[in-house]
Amino acid sequence: MPSPPAGNDVIAAIATAPGRGGIGVVRVSGRDLAAIVDGIVGRSLKPRYASYARFKNAEGETLDEGIALYFQSPHSFTGEDVLELQGHGGPQVLQLVLERCLELGARAAEPGEFSRRAFLNDKIDLAQAESIADLIDAQSREAARSAVRSLTGEFSSHVHKLVEGLVDLRMLVEATLDFPEEEIDFLAKADAFGKLAGIDAHLTEVMRQARQGALLREGLNVVLIGQPNVGKSSLLNRLAGYEAAIVTEIAGTTRDALRESIQIDGIPLHVTDTAGLRETDDPVEIMGIARAWKAIEHADVALLLIDASHGVGAEEAAILARLPAIPRLTVHNKTDLAGGAARLSPAGDEIWLSAKTGAGMDLLRQRLRELAGWQAAGEGVFMARGRHLVALAEAAGHLIQARQNLPALDLFAEELRLAQIALDAITGEFSADDLLGEIFSRFCIGK
Repeated sequence: MPSPPAGNDVIAAIATAPGRGGIGVVRVSGRDLAAIVDGIVGRSLKPRYASYARFKNAEGETLDEGIALYFQSPHSFTGEDVLELQGHGGPQVLQLVLERCLELGARAAEPGEFSRRAFLNDKIDLAQAESIADLIDAQSREAARSAVRSLTGEFSSHVHKLVEGLVDLRMLVEATLDFPEEEIDFLAKADAFGKLAGIDAHLTEVMRQARQGALLREGLNVVLIGQPNVGKSSLLNRLAGYEAAIVTEIAGTTRDALRESIQIDGIPLHVTDTAGLRETDDPVEIMGIARAWKAIEHADVALLLIDASHGVGAEEAAILARLPAIPRLTVHNKTDLAGGAARLSPAGDEIWLSAKTGAGMDLLRQRLRELAGWQAAGEGVFMARGRHLVALAEAAGHLIQARQNLPALDLFAEELRLAQIALDAITGEFSADDLLGEIFSRFCIGK
């Protein structure tokens, strides 16, 4: 665990969102806030007690009035003394209160510095710290619930149990290495390989839940492609639930990529409507088509729309051949004109629907959930980030190598150690300072 930074510096920031509101909060944290409390409130404060107070400037004039809360170290979010001044939510009055705190010796907090101090003072681990930002940025109720589970330590608890299992197993292996002359087979007697199988099974389940949490956090990038006038914009509007894109009978109406974020059962979907892919001499349309292919490069799923009346032709086949290796779904649109019922092919790679009437849209939503990899995980999903998935996959790889290295116990033990290091990086037991700086710099100021 990294050591807290040296010095007795006090930090302060406006902790509520920019703009006007009924209540605004200025937060202060440091090792000794007595001078700041006296300078702005004019008296000492009872810890963990809401006190009505007038917030005053150096001349004793009232800047604002509201509630002052004082949390004495270590019983605070950051583990330091914390002062929260809850006043009116006008930008100017909050700035006046903040400036008074700075006059009294505080400095402006950096983004995420309150959360970073909480981490450095062992109030939360790194996964919990990240979940604070994830909770603020949650795009759905499911994402918010998952972030709360991570914030309360559910994800970290799983990681700690995995690490404890690895430590226990490493001790058994090290005992065998240190006392080879003993008749007792430590590993067999302690069911070491059964323990390894248990760790592996637990890790597999944690990875599954983490992938679901990462999906809730990041969402799925879906791109709509096809010839002009096949109904891409109509499908986007149907998915969004309102007219996000202009729909006309004129080919080439969509000239630029239009991105809308929607939700399907709490899963964020970032849907991009693109210009019709065709040969053209129109310079503006050519630029739109180039942007369409650029959007395809960054997509997780491609929906190729075609007119249900003529099916897949040479032009559509050429588009399919050029697509990158990502999941794709051929959408036969306009079944209301071509005839036939909405349906999904047995292989799940083609669907017939009508964006105009809505027939088949439930089938499309269900198929998009499946392509996203969403599973009904119930209440067990916790929020996870890309780096967490990488660390879990790295740990799983070391467990595979551990089994393959048997009966070379020294190599077996080393792979167990590397797996433990990978897992410890999730909670911050072993994390480089540059990684911490990257993580916390993305937080809001005041958190």
